[in-house]
Amino acid sequence: MNRKVPVALTIAGSDNSGGAGIQADLKTFTRLGVYGTSALTCVVAEHPGRVSRIAAVEPGMVAEQIKLVFEAFPVGAVKTGMLFSSGIIRQVAKQLGKRRGLKLVVDPVMVATSGAALLKPDAERSMAKFLFPKAALVTPNLDEAARLVGRMLKNPEQAKEAARELAKKWKVPFLVKGGHLMLAKAEDYLAWPNGTLKTFSARRCEGVATHGTGCTYSAAICAGLAMGLSLDKAVGKGKKFITRAIQQHLRLGRYTPLNHLKA
Repeated sequence: MNRKVPVALTIAGSDNSGGAGIQADLKTFTRLGVYGTSALTCVVAEHPGRVSRIAAVEPGMVAEQIKLVFEAFPVGAVKTGMLFSSGIIRQVAKQLGKRRGLKLVVDPVMVATSGAALLKPDAERSMAKFLFPKAALVTPNLDEAARLVGRMLKNPEQAKEAARELAKKWKVPFLVKGGHLMLAKAEDYLAWPNGTLKTFSARRCEGVATHGTGCTYSAAICAGLAMGLSLDKAVGKGKKFITRAIQQHLRLGRYTPLNHLKA
C-alpha cells in the first residue's frame, strides 16, 4: 500500500516519565496518523510531581539532528518545546531559517507544571527574537503569556487582550491557553495580527492534575498543520484531542497522566 503519510518534527526535551516532552509529542503524532521525527534538546529526569535534573544536549548536536531529519524526510510541520538555552535556540533558528514555507508551532516552555524553570532567562529573549517571527503559531499558557506581556492575567478579557497584543507585536498568530483561569469551561484564545480573535472552549474535567498538556496540545496542532489543515482547524482539532486525553486520563500510582491512546 503506497499511501502518503504526513511528517512532523518535534524539537524538545525528553521526559522519562512519558507524559510530556518528546515522548508526548511522538505519541500524539502517531495517534493522529502523522509520522513523527524528533530532535532532542535536553534529557530531563522528572516525574509529574518534580524535576530532579536537566542535562542539555550540545547545540551543534541539536542542529545536526534537525539537519538530518530534513535531509531524509518531507517535513510538513515543526513544533518546538523545551529549548532551555540561548545557544540551542540560536542553532534551532538557524536550521529552521533554511526551510522555505515552514509551518512552525512554538510552544514557549518556560516553567514545568511542578514549578521548575525549564528556560534560562537569557533564552527567553532569544526565543522571542529568533523564533517567534518564524512561527505559524505561538502557544503560551496563561502564566507564560503574562510573563511575555509583563502583567498578571486574571480573567478572560485580559487573556484575550494579551493574545491580541502579542499577535500584533510579533506579527504572528498567538494562542493564549486559558485553562488556568478555572472557568466553567476551558477556554483558549487564538488571535491574529490584524486583531481577529477566535475562542475555543471545551468542558472542564474537574479533579484531574495532568502533566504535559501544553506539549500534547501543540503537538496535535502541529500534526494538523502537517496534514494541510488551516490554522483555526488545526487548533480546533488539537483542542478536541487534548480535551479527550484529559477526560480519558489514566490513574497510575499517585498520578493521573494523559491518555494519548484513547484521545
